[in-house]
Amino acid sequence: MRIIEVEHLTKYYGKARGIEDVSFQVEEGEIFGFIGPNGAGKTTTIRLLLALIYPTRGRARIFGKDVFRYGPEIRQDIGYLPGEVFYYERMKVIDLLKYAASFYPRDCTRRMHELAEYMELDLNRRVDELSYGNRKKVGIVQGLMHNPRLVFLDEPTIGLDPLMQRRFFDLIREENARGLTVFFSSHILSEVQRLCHRVAIIREGRIVEIADMETLIRNNYKKVRVVARDLDPAYFDLPGVTHLEHTNHTVHFFYRGDINVVLRRLSALNLTDVTIEEPTLEEIFMHYYQRDES
Repeated sequence: MRIIEVEHLTKYYGKARGIEDVSFQVEEGEIFGFIGPNGAGKTTTIRLLLALIYPTRGRARIFGKDVFRYGPEIRQDIGYLPGEVFYYERMKVIDLLKYAASFYPRDCTRRMHELAEYMELDLNRRVDELSYGNRKKVGIVQGLMHNPRLVFLDEPTIGLDPLMQRRFFDLIREENARGLTVFFSSHILSEVQRLCHRVAIIREGRIVEIADMETLIRNNYKKVRVVARDLDPAYFDLPGVTHLEHTNHTVHFFYRGDINVVLRRLSALNLTDVTIEEPTLEEIFMHYYQRDES
């Protein structure tokens, strides 16, 4: 079952671009990564899906319902952790969470306390006494305490120390194993690589790639390093070769295509060393953002 369906979603702020012609689907039980740097359109997309802003054109459905017609109903089963969290400063954490829980037609008390204990969050402290990391913990508890079917996480780990980041990832995996669908928006590629099932890359407001993690890493580009004397980098001027660099006796490049073409070229050289390996998600990601410069 498709939990999220987005069709040609576009948002302009006057003449300024938000997102353009964005289309994708998220399946039930999936952890879907949405990656791009600041300004690429990640937060705009999430705000549209939450019906916090309205599109210039295009459609979006969650749980099979139009998000702009049935927003309040849909949000009963959605959790949301924004990149920046702001709360009533003078309230105690427990009172703030109880207030948030009052918007849901279910008792969130038990789950609230379970999550707070897991995240080592002191419910009796006032919000203005909390560090940024502890405020982020409040957001995590608030986003999950009503047992949503779907959660939107927008740069969720910023402010968390490394121990809490690992604990947070373990929590998301546990919730996902219970059936939670996760929309995980981030620019921290190592997080997306170890957590998500599929990933969409957004570049300047447009989706440039959607693939499962294994396909994106293993079947996309190969990273080639060749060491030999008297190497002429023009020897590797082949279709599918990008980001070619030559230093001393070493040539580095990315290659997409039939690897046998490269192997035939290599067989004619007196090689000192050669490696062909899968690029990291970060290297794939940077390819999409630098290819216009290559």
